[in-house]
Amino acid sequence: MSHRTPDDLLDAARAEWERIRGLPPPLKPRDRLGIPPQEMPAQDPLVRARNMQEVTLGYYEEQARVEAARCLQCRNAPCVQGCPVRIDIPRFIAALAEGDPAKAIGVIKETSLLPAVCGRVCPQETQCQAPCTVGKSLKSVEKAVAIGRLERYAADWERAHGAAKPPEVATATGKKVAVVGSGPAGITVAADVCRAGHEVVLFEAFHKAGGVLVYGIPEFRLPKAIVRAELDTLRKMGVEIRTNFVVGRTRKITDLIEKDGFDAVFVGSGAGLPKFMNIEGENLVGVYSANEYLTRSNLMKAYDRERAATPIHAAQRVAVLGGGNVAMDAARTALRLGAEEVHLIYRRTEAEMPARVEEVAHAKEEGVQFHILQNAKRILGENGKVTGIECLRYELGEPDASGRRRPVAIPGSEFRIPIDAVIVAIGNESNPLIEQTTPGLETDKWGHIVTDENGRTSLPKVFAGGDIVLGAATVILAMGEGRKAAAAINEMLKGE
Repeated sequence: MSHRTPDDLLDAARAEWERIRGLPPPLKPRDRLGIPPQEMPAQDPLVRARNMQEVTLGYYEEQARVEAARCLQCRNAPCVQGCPVRIDIPRFIAALAEGDPAKAIGVIKETSLLPAVCGRVCPQETQCQAPCTVGKSLKSVEKAVAIGRLERYAADWERAHGAAKPPEVATATGKKVAVVGSGPAGITVAADVCRAGHEVVLFEAFHKAGGVLVYGIPEFRLPKAIVRAELDTLRKMGVEIRTNFVVGRTRKITDLIEKDGFDAVFVGSGAGLPKFMNIEGENLVGVYSANEYLTRSNLMKAYDRERAATPIHAAQRVAVLGGGNVAMDAARTALRLGAEEVHLIYRRTEAEMPARVEEVAHAKEEGVQFHILQNAKRILGENGKVTGIECLRYELGEPDASGRRRPVAIPGSEFRIPIDAVIVAIGNESNPLIEQTTPGLETDKWGHIVTDENGRTSLPKVFAGGDIVLGAATVILAMGEGRKAAAAINEMLKGE
């Protein structure tokens, strides 16, 4: 995939916009289907692979209007059904087509507090863009209307023009709600409950709020200034944010209700317990979970070697095990931390990779070497340090429970790659701390908190949502769960 410069993309968009304006109004469906999808401007791959600045640069105004003009404004709006928080997508896109980003962001914020975040990191291609009529008509989800990019454009326009205003808050009710975890679910609950007039305290275990948005997603995909702006909005609404507060250690869930006077508690503590492969060599120096590796870089800024004192292995040859978005983040971070070679090892084919197509493409452009249908058998070392990795080749067998074809090892296919660091990115499990310190809280066999459809747990006044309920999921799915739980909390408190 050749890299098109931002200037080239802008020139093409201007020419296309002039062509569209020359068509007789109103635009017919065949006219809209003939408008080319707008490619996202991005840094040059060879340059961005060695810096932490955001890779994608956002649409120009002309690109946003051209892309918005592709929308058919379907009466049944299948895209809305694909959105976990039910944004009125056709209405905000129509506003952008008219050149009114202020109206567009107003529509989005009727249901979503984090458009700048979701527009960047949510997998729109499997959610709102999957059922898009344009994509289906053109027989490719990649040719669907770029809803996420348009959402980001509207949010970035608002921030650039200083037009953001905190949501209105109802008259104080005298009720108090504790929100455990400041990730997407917690932020959503805090905002919705605060808007109803309840006092909200948001508890975060780390020294910085933001949850996975801060420690899990790299700066080059989600600038932390955007997350800080969203948290500042909560503070302006009146939400108190307490960091370095580990619920389950500093205070138990039952203490928050029985001793501290909270009328409801929402648990959104995420899925932050990393999985390992349980293979030989995982205890060697130079082996990381993706959680630790990304937290050291994202939250503790290990990449800023001149100012940050965060210890991290200065590896030259890195292996990343896994094929999801976290694996892509880890591989691309390793390049930016100075690795000369990064090998991504995945036991299925690229078609089965759970990572976003865009993230896979970016990783390849930046020089990550992909080893598909391969997997680690053991990690090799000398003097307690990683020196290499032994892998097996695989072939695909029958589908497993996930619906994907099961990888089957090929006997005798072992081979070795010289490596001095390994990052294991094969998934996460629920943090067990709250389960262990909250008697009577029902969980399933994976440690996920069990809730009803509105986020109610087995304990009175305790609600939950996000990854601690769903397992590792997406930002927008966590927000959708938070929205339902917040509505149930507000309804409960209304009746007291």
